[in-house]
Amino acid sequence: MEERSGSEAAEAGAVFTARPDRRKMTDWVCDELREAIVNLRLRPGEPLREAALAEKLGVSKTPLREAFARLEQEGLVETTSFKGAVVTGYSERDLKEIYELRALLEGAAARSAAEHANDATLHALRDVLDRSRALRDAGDLVGLAELLGRFDVIVYSQVTNDRIGALIDNLRAHLTRIGRLTEDIPGRVEASVEEHAAIVDAILARNPDEADRLMRVHIASVLTDQLATRETSTEGAVT
Repeated sequence: MEERSGSEAAEAGAVFTARPDRRKMTDWVCDELREAIVNLRLRPGEPLREAALAEKLGVSKTPLREAFARLEQEGLVETTSFKGAVVTGYSERDLKEIYELRALLEGAAARSAAEHANDATLHALRDVLDRSRALRDAGDLVGLAELLGRFDVIVYSQVTNDRIGALIDNLRAHLTRIGRLTEDIPGRVEASVEEHAAIVDAILARNPDEADRLMRVHIASVLTDQLATRETSTEGAVT
């Protein structure tokens, strides 16, 4: 099909952004689809129909198929002979495995923060905590969820082991998407505020063992809430 300008593509499909001409087409399509999947504009279990997506993005089917292949390797898309490409969901086993790994990695990140965080990082953590409590008290759960994501980024940045950092980066899309899927669980985001507060206290106290333990407690709490609500999901994923 004839490829259109970025502005025309944006008008055709509001789910996606305008296409920069300087970017490789497959890279751009892959980034757009990944962003839409992670932020739930494309929901778990949703079919990825080539013709419709090609029209919305203003591209031919070739870069789209190449992007599907990349995203399948990342575990965000699955392709079957019956359904074609669909957005993946998370089974109970998927969640348990991801969160077992998350506990190891983020526990190590919290430990590293307690050991190495400088004054600027400690100030940033205090600021996130104070603003989180203010948003919770104001009932701004959307803003609160975004801010709690900022907490994760700050803690991840304290990892000094490059291999641990690489593993966190590899999981980042899944962790962000699963985090989005937890926002609708009643009381979950609010509970995370105080769980994060305990972690921050341990980091400020320079207590790496406690920071590691409390991060694992927080992650176990989130997983418990996700599994408890899984049966009510209509998307084949925890919400």
